Amino acid sequence: MHAYVLWRISSVPYIKRRLRLRHLLLIMLILWAAFFSGIFFGHDRNGILASSLETVAMTWMASLFLIFTCILIADIITCFGFFMGRHAAHVRGWALIAGAILSATAIIQGHRAPAIDRFDLQINHLPENLDGTVIAALADLHIGSQIGDKWLTARVAQVEKQKPDLIVLLGDIVEGRSQDNQSAFATALSQLKAPLGVYGVLGNHEYYGNRDDGVSSVYDKASIPLLRGAWKELEPGLILAGVDPPQGRMGKRDLAPGSISSTLKGRPEGAVILLSHFPQGAEEAAKSGVDLMLSGHTHGGQIWPFNWIERSFYKLMEGEYNINGMPVIVSRGAGTWGPRMRLWKPGEIVLVTLHAKNKKVK
Repeated sequence: MHAYVLWRISSVPYIKRRLRLRHLLLIMLILWAAFFSGIFFGHDRNGILASSLETVAMTWMASLFLIFTCILIADIITCFGFFMGRHAAHVRGWALIAGAILSATAIIQGHRAPAIDRFDLQINHLPENLDGTVIAALADLHIGSQIGDKWLTARVAQVEKQKPDLIVLLGDIVEGRSQDNQSAFATALSQLKAPLGVYGVLGNHEYYGNRDDGVSSVYDKASIPLLRGAWKELEPGLILAGVDPPQGRMGKRDLAPGSISSTLKGRPEGAVILLSHFPQGAEEAAKSGVDLMLSGHTHGGQIWPFNWIERSFYKLMEGEYNINGMPVIVSRGAGTWGPRMRLWKPGEIVLVTLHAKNKKVK
């Protein structure tokens, strides 16, 4: 990508008049070195220097991808200069500007507070006395070297302002690789309070860099119970269940067959809400009697056009779905992974109001 962008912008008239090729090459080498320094020396390490290197690397990675995409589109339109002749170079110049504008927009969007996205759902088996129960769901904050405890404290206040009856954490809340400030993270999370409690499930990033006995340390310190292949009756007629994500590297996405049905064994009668970091296994969940499934992980693609690529991996990407009569909500997450950038949609905190099936939703 570095080589392609260098090759194509070197012919842009404005740049060609002001920078020699060796100067462009030097700039690209510096950016390339900054990227790999952040990947190899910033990632998986703690401290201000490592965090700064990773921030530069991640921001440039996403910006490079956006600039590359815009220039490639311009080249396809002009057939790599075969059409439009010398004017094709001007088109590439405008594509470079477009990529820079998109990058700046994504940075601004990535630093914005997440939106509150509301869902009103009619739920099977929900007792009438629990009609109107409000659930706040937080997913994919990725608190660590890039996003700190001050941002987390602001999100906690944002959730508390909604006065939910139940708060659920859908995984990837804390980066497993980040060992700094875990006490501060736990202190902030411990401020989450709700009448029906605060519960969570783990995400794949909470495993990275951790042994199994260290995965849940932040949640233990914050006194937040984790549902790891288990269920909990919150009120008569309302059951909350959770499953662990598949353990392994990033290619392993599917939940083990039967993991949801085995988790729900022995549960009492009532409405079942299932928490799963990965938006997988919805068919099994519906077949097993789950009445609502809440997931995250996808980030909604986070940065265009990654959302187009990610749809090839995940049938359920973001928003509300209906799987064999069971509603599924996939959050695009409150935070960001990698670059603090989002394009086009902001992060979100999901607020779900439950209604009994025979009640009308206003």
